[in-house]
Amino acid sequence: MHRRIWSIPLTVVMTAMATPAVAVGTAADAAEPLPLEQLFDNRAVAGPERPGHPADFDGAGNALPEADLNAAGWRPGAGLDLDAAPLTWPEPGPDGADNVVADGQRVRLEGRGDAVSFLVAATSPGGPGPAVSGRGTVHYTDGSTSGYTLSAEDWRGGSLATKAVALPHIATGGGTVQEKAKLYAVTVPVREGQPIGSVELPRDPGPDADLHVFAAAVRPLQDGWSGSWSASTGGYTGTGLWEDQTLRLVVHTSRGGQGARIRLENTFASTPVRIGSASVAVRGEGAAAAGPPVPLRFDGGKGTVMAAGERAVSDPVDFDVPENTDLLVSLHLPGPVPAAPVHSEAIQRSYLTESGVGDRTGETGGGSFTRSLSMWPFLTGVDVRGGPGSVVALGDSITDGVRSTEGTNRRWPDVLARRLEDDGGATVPQFGVLNHGISANRIVTDRYPGDGVSTDTAGVSAQHRLERDVFAQTNVRTVVLFEGINDVRWDTPPEQVVAGMRAIAERARERGLRVVAATLTPCEGYKDCTPVVEERRTVVNRFIRENDGGSGVFDDVLDFDAVIRDPQRPQRMLPAYDSGDHLHPGDAGLRALGESVDLPALRP
Repeated sequence: MHRRIWSIPLTVVMTAMATPAVAVGTAADAAEPLPLEQLFDNRAVAGPERPGHPADFDGAGNALPEADLNAAGWRPGAGLDLDAAPLTWPEPGPDGADNVVADGQRVRLEGRGDAVSFLVAATSPGGPGPAVSGRGTVHYTDGSTSGYTLSAEDWRGGSLATKAVALPHIATGGGTVQEKAKLYAVTVPVREGQPIGSVELPRDPGPDADLHVFAAAVRPLQDGWSGSWSASTGGYTGTGLWEDQTLRLVVHTSRGGQGARIRLENTFASTPVRIGSASVAVRGEGAAAAGPPVPLRFDGGKGTVMAAGERAVSDPVDFDVPENTDLLVSLHLPGPVPAAPVHSEAIQRSYLTESGVGDRTGETGGGSFTRSLSMWPFLTGVDVRGGPGSVVALGDSITDGVRSTEGTNRRWPDVLARRLEDDGGATVPQFGVLNHGISANRIVTDRYPGDGVSTDTAGVSAQHRLERDVFAQTNVRTVVLFEGINDVRWDTPPEQVVAGMRAIAERARERGLRVVAATLTPCEGYKDCTPVVEERRTVVNRFIRENDGGSGVFDDVLDFDAVIRDPQRPQRMLPAYDSGDHLHPGDAGLRALGESVDLPALRP
């Protein structure tokens, strides 16, 4: 363990439970839990120096540059919505301390939720090191406890795919050097809805590494809301420079409801973005609204600024959201916006104004929207008030609807949503259906690396986006996993695909979610679907079918392979369902998949 700034109150050296002995001054086993900021004992951020207290994040004299954090919008005291958890970037204490090195401290943390979120990073004085993990304890107000494992990736050597923010430099004793510094937002499951009183941090992992905690918060429950529409961010790509323009994005609802809010995300970004104003309306024709758009506010203000990596949720508005209907969500970007987080395969035409046209979010007609978009930037969700919650379809291009007819909402999750609407809750609760398919996405490996401007918008892996695209979704109850064909096509051994599926299922079930898996569909005739690929697909499908409910890995299985294959040649798609490229089903094939879903399989 490296040198710390010792500023811990004497009360925290008392022990509260039987644990191995620790050195006095580690703040382990506090008799009474303390607010996290009162436990800070390390300074990670290098800025204007305070006499006697230089920053030394990792024990080797290195630190996070304050200028880079400010440029990302991570200023002292800033609230940060990261994966639906309300975290706060710390303000340094009188001695400059801004984080605590975890060693069994008891942190006062109150609330009810579905998870506790920690803003963390690991350090090693010897340079970039491996991830650090430790066991901690959640203490509930009724005296009961539950355990958790907190893992933090190294601030220098960790993955970009799972970071909350990446900074371009590291501060050293000799100045700044160009190297990515990363911080991570990590959630751990708790007993859903049970009042929490405090959390005990993990013990010091040893002399070669430290686990630093900057912030912690209970992620609140989303009861009273259901997701109606959603899309995953697949990458961060150039815009050609948007400035003083209004986007008018077309999205299609699943469940309806009285009252609405939208969700925006600045995923993968390195700088803040300002949303000048926003509105929502039922779509009329083209870019025109059926009636005057309803203005949206954020924490009471007309617009909002999202820091790098942050999410923003609009205040609820009294707006009747119909089922199975197109909405227009308009966003004014005062700009300049040179790049944006996007979902690239919208399979839907949206609109924007020319540069300099200004705020047109309140415009009912569509005359100002003279340009079109084939992607969804920034917008990641529309929620409706009420309902039983949401089902997430986690997948790749087949779930994304690639090669379905543009603008007609014929993706298989759209078909499922209409079936739930027709069922009206008779068979299963009428969930909202959230489509989190990303074209070319994989289970095991990242396509987009998770940082930087890129033309690749195929996303980080399903495992790396699970927190954002499943656990942080609005009142999610069930996840349908239909992914893996890209892995086996691109030389990932089937054993690794199986391991990834197993890990996704285990993590989801820890959160109390129902996990339904779908078998991989055939692709003979596609350019790279060789006999070797077919062998890998067969292995993966065997695993899925053998783990159907009961004591298996999954709670239920959907045999999409059986639905869509050619009975005369099972390694290929039935021609009537083929879009023509032999990998992606067309409209008829997607309809067959959506209609084949056994609705009771979705019930939590």
